[in-house]
Amino acid sequence: MRLPTVTQCRRVSASLRDIKLSEINRMIEHPHKKTLVLGASLNPERYSNICINDLVLYNYPVEAVGLREGDIAGVRVHRGFPEIADVHTVTMYLGPQNQGQYVDYILNTIRPRRIIFNPGTWNSELADLAKEAGIVVESKCTLLMLSGGYF
Repeated sequence: MRLPTVTQCRRVSASLRDIKLSEINRMIEHPHKKTLVLGASLNPERYSNICINDLVLYNYPVEAVGLREGDIAGVRVHRGFPEIADVHTVTMYLGPQNQGQYVDYILNTIRPRRIIFNPGTWNSELADLAKEAGIVVESKCTLLMLSGGYF
């Protein structure tokens, strides 16, 4: 077997530098970061819907809970409080005024490793309870995290 020449290695390295991190993330499967989108909307103009589409695009396993049942990008949107195992991240698309009924569900049924509060969803009470339970809390935009490659 012949090893590549230095010139060949430099060409490959240069072409790899041109690939964006977000493009690489689309090629990688992320089975260890199952994500629950809480507040999923069937309306394609809503950020929760866009988020589900992006999570699917970036090969993350996705579950969704919303007010209406349906499908988004092949992901079933459930109502109520379905039992979902091995959730790494809950990404919130519910305003703080609508999160109360989900606190016990998130902390005691889902038990994620991380909760992302998207813009307009920050809830200091839930964040404090989550931190006490050893859950990482972030106030960020899931869409930006995905496109920036730091989800």
